[in-house]
Amino acid sequence: MKKLKSLSIFFPFLNDEKTVAKAIGLAYSEGSKFTDDLEVIAINGGKSRDKTFLEIKKQKKKYLNLIIIDKTENDEGYAVIKYGLFKASKDWVFYTDGDLQYDIKEFSKLVDKQIQTRVDVVNGYKKNRNDNALRKIFGFLYQKISKYLFKLPISDLDCDFRLIRKRFFKKIVLKSQNSSILLEMIKKLEKCGAKFSEVEITHYPRQYGQSNYKVFNLFKEKIFGDYKVFKSLK
Repeated sequence: MKKLKSLSIFFPFLNDEKTVAKAIGLAYSEGSKFTDDLEVIAINGGKSRDKTFLEIKKQKKKYLNLIIIDKTENDEGYAVIKYGLFKASKDWVFYTDGDLQYDIKEFSKLVDKQIQTRVDVVNGYKKNRNDNALRKIFGFLYQKISKYLFKLPISDLDCDFRLIRKRFFKKIVLKSQNSSILLEMIKKLEKCGAKFSEVEITHYPRQYGQSNYKVFNLFKEKIFGDYKVFKSLK
């Protein structure tokens, strides 16, 4: 098995009490298969309604080198991922959502694709979206429209299952304060010369709780936020 020189894995957690332990455990067990130099980062992404932060701190007792980023007062929504992206210190950064709608064991697909293609970013795209009908419709429309309007190098912008070469984050600054950070990140990586590839990833039903975004609120955030990002990039 070919390995990455070094790897950072991080998760943004919010209202994810029941998945924290499994996510962090899988990060260590799966990540160590693909590198001999691994760091794992847990972001406490806001004021959870449950005991998410307590669970993160419990994992610190089990994994002494676990890095915790406390953003309890987060007012930037999903843009909290930028703190993980810039805190990561290894050659490669992998992140996915703390709700575990993606299987970390499929991380191997990203590594295999990177080794085959030598690209700088390997992005997942959802095989089947396991959400309610409204989210599926919005997700499908956003996926098609965003790729066309913004001329994206990937097909599924909202698939947060990606492996990125860290050195590019020394060249860019991420300013978005909401979920439009995804558009900003991908377009700025592209402008810096990053090469992209994609792999199919399974999307699973939510194991615990519910999404932190209501569909229509996310729709409004995407419309206005993405337009603002796109205008600033031009």
